[in-house]
Amino acid sequence: MEENELIEQLIPAVEQQLDSPATPFVKKHFDRMVKLGETEFEVKKMIALCLTDETNRMFVESRDFDIKRYEALLIALPELPE
Repeated sequence: MEENELIEQLIPAVEQQLDSPATPFVKKHFDRMVKLGETEFEVKKMIALCLTDETNRMFVESRDFDIKRYEALLIALPELPE
């Protein structure tokens, strides 16, 4: 599967996080990026890329999902993970 396809498949997960009281920081950074002039869809893709990066690290490093690292990636937006 191509990275762009994976990111687009994660859009529903991002939308769920935007609505979830368990992840208010996702909505906070979404709103911040939209105010900076990004489209809602582009911001969702950026968040999905951050989610992809953290999920990948989780598997590579054989560890649990690190919500603090994920939030740090969102704080760094519009800089994307490498």
